[in-house]
This record gives sequence, C-alpha cells and structure tokens, in this order.
Amino acid sequence: MSPTPAKPGGTRIPSRRTVLRGAFTAAVVTGTAGALFPLLDRDPVATARPAPAPGPGSGSRATAEEFAEMYRGREIRGTATVVPAGAPADDRVAVAAEPVTEIRIDGRPLHVMRRADGTYLSDVRHYESYPTLLETARAAVDELGTARLAPPAAHHM
Repeated sequence: MSPTPAKPGGTRIPSRRTVLRGAFTAAVVTGTAGALFPLLDRDPVATARPAPAPGPGSGSRATAEEFAEMYRGREIRGTATVVPAGAPADDRVAVAAEPVTEIRIDGRPLHVMRRADGTYLSDVRHYESYPTLLETARAAVDELGTARLAPPAAHHM
C-alpha cells in the first residue's frame, strides 16, 4: 500500500494530512495578518505626537481634556491631565508622561482606564473603548439608564 497514490506520469498526489496542514497554516497566517493590520497601518506621525506641554502658570500639570455638562438629565464632569515625567533614573531610562483621568457622574466617580492605543474604557462599558473621556462618560450614562453609580468602596485594613 503506497502512502500517496501516483498520478499518471509518475507525479505524487499530496496526502490529505499535507493538504489540511497547508490549509490550517494559511488560515493562521491570514487571521494573524488581519488582527495585526490595524496596529501596523497607523500613521506614525499621528501616534508619535507628544503630550501637550505645560503652559505658563499651569504648575506641573497640563489639562488635555476637560468637560462639564448635563447629558440625559445627568451631570457629567471629567478631566484628563498630563503629569510631566520626572528626571530619568539613569541615562538610559526616561519615564514617560502619564495621563491622570477622572470622570464623575452626578458627583460619583466612574473608574476609567486608558488603553495603550490612547482610547478609554470604563467599568460600566468595559467591552467597548472610546476615543475621548466625554464619549466614555456619555456611553456610561446611556448604559446606566436611571441607575446610579455605586459609591466608592471603603478600603478596610
């Protein structure tokens, strides 16, 4: 019994295992390329944009985004401030500026996280990210409906 049958003329037909292995490899490569394409397709000038520098009289912080508005009957306020980096620990390592974010809905804090791509997500809408804090706050209000945010948990030690 021959492992791979021969076609007329002496050429071999690939085995089922070889064909499936090739199809699986092609599918993995295509899926990986599709997943990485949005990351690799970014404009390098736009992603390398530095954080805003502190203006005169602003102390050590520069406000990147600030808002206060009534949205669907709820008061939302938010700020994103950039804290300038300190001096590097040594000549090789520089510490990047870190944004500090805060959103309050009807006076109660909404936990917000900044993703590596610069978008934001919240505890209320943690499966979707938004380009600005304002859009993050509005999405949280939409999701909450008439419910209120829980007060911050007290830390017991």
